Amino acid sequence: MIARILVSGGYLTWPGSRVRAAIGKGGFAWAKREGDGATPVGTYRLRCLLYRPDRLPAPRTGLTVAAIHPSDGWSDDPRDMLYNQSVPLPHPYSHERLWREDGLYDLIVPLGYNDDPPVPGLGSAIFLHCAREDYGPTEGCVAVAQSDLLRLVAECGPDTVMEITAGI
Repeated sequence: MIARILVSGGYLTWPGSRVRAAIGKGGFAWAKREGDGATPVGTYRLRCLLYRPDRLPAPRTGLTVAAIHPSDGWSDDPRDMLYNQSVPLPHPYSHERLWREDGLYDLIVPLGYNDDPPVPGLGSAIFLHCAREDYGPTEGCVAVAQSDLLRLVAECGPDTVMEITAGI
């Protein structure tokens, strides 16, 4: 199992591999805020792997694995007591829908950013997920090609962390 993944200069790197990665449209942030579109600098544990079972079989990984469903969301509203947590839909506060038609969330690895405990307004829903074909920017997440993400999670376990740096 790999211990550390590095995100820097438009690439995600782990022992023996280096792949292209998209980051937030707001670049990198040392002081992330909700809605800034920035990817937070720091080191974060990979919490689990979520996948869309109608499109993929359960991936091979040492992470805890769970299937998502059309009723799954993630709260991104600082007023919500469930801020930066998985929520069932419908949900009365602002949230992200995890069951997306564009394929970006067919694989989702929530990062341990602002979740222990979540502090309202410091940012939510920071994931490692599938990239757009053109590697267009995210809302603050890190995104790689689905095939690269499948290769990566196959080597991850409960102690794997992602280090995000603003380096070139």
